[in-house]
Amino acid sequence: MSWVAATKGIDAGLVGDLMMQATEYRFGDAGPPSEIEWLSDNGNCYTAAEARYFAKLLGLKPVTMPVSSPQSNGMEESLVKTIKRDYASLAARPDATMVMQQRGSWFKHYNTKHPHSALKYLPPQRFREQQALTQ
Repeated sequence: MSWVAATKGIDAGLVGDLMMQATEYRFGDAGPPSEIEWLSDNGNCYTAAEARYFAKLLGLKPVTMPVSSPQSNGMEESLVKTIKRDYASLAARPDATMVMQQRGSWFKHYNTKHPHSALKYLPPQRFREQQALTQ
């Protein structure tokens, strides 16, 4: 998992950076072993031709959530709720700069230490490691 944030709008270039960081983090320099889906909402930055083209270069298949689909949006909302509840609400937040400096450690913890009920109460990184051992 990776993330980007900006004090202005996010554009297709930032989405490209996000896709590259996420695939390198998960698969290394070689990229995914086969095409995998890149799920996003229908925002202009995700549906732009530039972002869709770059996704395909990285071995990603761009897929957008159906409009007004609460099931598809649920995962995203759950992540935002967890970050707010378990990290942002407990952190020092004197200003936006401080929050932006802390978010990397929040996401790292979320992926490597935070238990997820949908993943048998394992953090995502550990869950993927166990899945790889059983395949």
